[in-house]
Amino acid sequence: MLPDEEPTPEQIKIFRAMSGEERLRLAERLYWSARNMKKAGVRAQHPEWSEEQIEAEVRQIFLNART
Repeated sequence: MLPDEEPTPEQIKIFRAMSGEERLRLAERLYWSARNMKKAGVRAQHPEWSEEQIEAEVRQIFLNART
C-alpha cells in the first residue's frame, strides 16, 4: 500500500465501529463504483461499441483481474 493510500487513524476508528453488515455494504458499493468507472472508460475508448459489447468487456476485465 502506498503511503497516501493508508487509512488515517480517524478512518480506522470509523471502520472498526462499523458492523460486519455495514462493511459488506461499503465493499459492495466500492465494487459497483469500480465497475461503473471501468465501464465509462471502456465506453470512452470504444464509442462505437454497443452497450452489450461494453458490458461484456467489463465483465471479462473483472473476471481476469488480479491483485
